[in-house]
Amino acid sequence: MNAAYLWLPVLLATVVLLAGITWLASRARARRKAARRADPGNDYAIRTDWADGGGILNYSSFVYFDVDRDGEYGVGDRPMAGIMVRLQDEAGKVVMATRTNNAGFANFPMSMKSRKAVIRAAGDWRFSVSVPPGWRATGANEVQARHIDHMPGSPTGLVSREMLSPVGLAPPRSLAGWISDDAHSTRRISDDARPGGRIRDDGTPTLAVLRDGAVVETRTLPPGAAFRVDLPEDADAFSITGGGLDRWLALSPYPVDLGLLSSRTDRLASDAVLETIDFDDVTGRTFRKIPSGHAGLSWRNLNAMARDYTKDSQGYVNGNVSGDHVAYTSSGLPAEFSCDRPFGFHSVMLTAAWLSSEGEVALIESWLGDQLVASDHFALSALTPVHYAPMLRAVTRVRLSTTHRWQLVLDDLVLAR
Repeated sequence: MNAAYLWLPVLLATVVLLAGITWLASRARARRKAARRADPGNDYAIRTDWADGGGILNYSSFVYFDVDRDGEYGVGDRPMAGIMVRLQDEAGKVVMATRTNNAGFANFPMSMKSRKAVIRAAGDWRFSVSVPPGWRATGANEVQARHIDHMPGSPTGLVSREMLSPVGLAPPRSLAGWISDDAHSTRRISDDARPGGRIRDDGTPTLAVLRDGAVVETRTLPPGAAFRVDLPEDADAFSITGGGLDRWLALSPYPVDLGLLSSRTDRLASDAVLETIDFDDVTGRTFRKIPSGHAGLSWRNLNAMARDYTKDSQGYVNGNVSGDHVAYTSSGLPAEFSCDRPFGFHSVMLTAAWLSSEGEVALIESWLGDQLVASDHFALSALTPVHYAPMLRAVTRVRLSTTHRWQLVLDDLVLAR
């Protein structure tokens, strides 16, 4: 007979015995709890025995998107989801690595007694926020050390003198686009009334980076080629003049992509009256399919959702730039917004929905009737939106899709009508 079969009755008896012991222990705890609750004098008793500290609490690192890049967590800043934080013990060993949740907290369970805890003893502990490539920690505090002391009677038996400081992150700002081959076809004098925007148009597209209305940097943009310009920290606007490509845009805290710039494409006037659709008035609840007629547009395959409706939804949280709601392409399938009457398509914030789709490519196609007037594609991130700003004067339909059918998050759609 196989030896394994000989041991089977013993194993089953052991399992039954352990289950019985566990059941008896739980029953005993229940009886003790019932006995304490039977006495009304214990309902609001003042605690006298502070020796026990067997509870468990989260010791948390908070990470936020530093909108104004000042290193201080302020009213305009927003929690960041999906940021990796590592915990090291006194020997430098990583004992836990976890990502921030939808509220911006990376939680490390702490307790002297609970086996679920990772911080279980007094000592020096180090918390390290993993800064995304190219980003910076605005408070230069991405690594923080805290000494944990033993304190009888505290909820966990362990305390620190101060909590970890919030860690602010900011992405590099850049301006990207593509200059068409026809950029030299127009020669005239630019009469942009924006401060700092008067640059002679000799047919060569010229980018001017502005701060407080003054030009701080200029560069020539070659036709028929893509460009990407890193922007100074304090830049607040830019203009492009020459080649019939006049553009002006106030900069946001996010990378900008202008798409294809062509003199054949009608662009919005610099003084156009703009309106922002932020998706917060689609519903007062957490979720709703955007109905046709909302904001005077027809909507296809787009849902409005509260930023923290879905667990571990990094892009839905980080792509939310105003209010509490964003829109997204349902099931990752192509989506559209349209209107029979032409409208100006100025800009929109676009984000990948999940860290699992980091680098997913968005394709944005804009139509005027049956004519395709713009078709742009660029990579997305779940950590920060791309400020897509085609600044088209007249379209009737905009189609949004992704290469691998991951969800695309939208916020602050800006139109002119």
